[in-house]
Amino acid sequence: MRARLLPLLIVLMAGVLLALGFPLAASMAATEQQRVVVDRIDDTARFASLAQFVAARPAPLSRAAAEARVAEEEQDERLSTLTEELDRYHELYGIRAGVFFRDGRAMAASPDGWRVPRTGEGAAAFAEALAGRRSHDPPQVWPWQRSRIAVASPVIRDGDVVAVVLTDSPTGPLRSRILRDWLPLVAGEAAAMLLALGAATRLAGWVLRPVRDLDKAAHGIATGRLASRVAAAGGPPELQRLARSFNEMADHVEDVLEQQRAFVADASHQLRNPLSALLLRIELLGLELPPGHADVASVQAEGKRLARVLDGLLGLATAEHSPADLRLTDVGALAAERVAAWRPVAERGGVVLRTAGAAAVTGWADPVALSSALDAVVDNAVKFTPEGGEVTVTVAAAGDHVTVEVLDGGPGLTEEELERVGDRFWRSGRHQNVSGSGLGLSIARALLAAGEATIAYACGEERGLRVTITLPRTAR
Repeated sequence: MRARLLPLLIVLMAGVLLALGFPLAASMAATEQQRVVVDRIDDTARFASLAQFVAARPAPLSRAAAEARVAEEEQDERLSTLTEELDRYHELYGIRAGVFFRDGRAMAASPDGWRVPRTGEGAAAFAEALAGRRSHDPPQVWPWQRSRIAVASPVIRDGDVVAVVLTDSPTGPLRSRILRDWLPLVAGEAAAMLLALGAATRLAGWVLRPVRDLDKAAHGIATGRLASRVAAAGGPPELQRLARSFNEMADHVEDVLEQQRAFVADASHQLRNPLSALLLRIELLGLELPPGHADVASVQAEGKRLARVLDGLLGLATAEHSPADLRLTDVGALAAERVAAWRPVAERGGVVLRTAGAAAVTGWADPVALSSALDAVVDNAVKFTPEGGEVTVTVAAAGDHVTVEVLDGGPGLTEEELERVGDRFWRSGRHQNVSGSGLGLSIARALLAAGEATIAYACGEERGLRVTITLPRTAR
């Protein structure tokens, strides 16, 4: 969730910063260009005032002809003055400027030979000035564009437009100034982006911290740590209320499970004594009946089965609620010890029970719980393996885990039965004639879960059931 929320917050904050930064950058560029345009307008207005007194006379054929007639006509001094002003203007600022008659012929221009452009912004500005209006503001120039700025003003004499003053400015200095003005803005945006990133990270952590605590507590309860709770502090008020509601729910669930465990344990204990007395009376009664009485034998078998079920219920209730004493354990030695303890039982049934794999592998486990779980699994394997069959207990290290695999030589289970194996009181319909309560593997699973271990079931390669117990090699 953090991987989705944090980028979303960053994108939103970056969008806000960019939405503020782009208009500001555009405004700064427009202001800088407007300053240039105003300067060009002032320049064209000054040149237009000089050209008013020259426009009344016929246009000279060239600058050389105009200079030749300076001595003949006093009015030519103004044309010379205008020409000199244009030359100094071009030399000082590098801006092309000229005064052109309506037909496009040059009254005076600098550099010499520059004429009205036939297309582009210069042609449009000239045409607009011929209509008696100052040319409109040119399009915005951006730092990555290599364009020019054309500004034109009409020369009016006796109410008529007799000529046009046209300037064509390079945009290099303007673009440099725009970039220079943008540098503090970019630096500010970058600093604001870093602050936004830090704020988004803190905000995401503040929002998701209760969610992480809630997920951790829910996982703890799901794996049997019923005392897991969420600290209802920090985060949005809605998540704080959710944390308090979760804690109340967890308290209620723990109370219910404790009541259930107490009921099962008390019921099993309370029924165990009357059942033992009842079995004793049945045995005494059987002494007074003829030997081999079928009804007495059947009642005794059912009574013993009921006693095993009560013992299993009591063991399951204890396994599900007993805290695990995890410690570094030699799993190989423990497995070898349990195999040695069950070997006489296997030999009485004609079953070969042997060990394989590593003789000494350490893992993180509760030795008592692991011993009880191995007893349940080995007992089940020996019970369902026919005479002459074999049960193999293999211990191996696999990365960060230790595995104990118990493979029997029994008939195995179908795919549908594998999905139910380990459920309470479940027994395969094909094995109802085998004694048992259906609680052994359930007890093994509960014992292993308390020690952060798992148990899995699969079919053997040829036949039988493969039970794999997996333990962590290090403490979590």
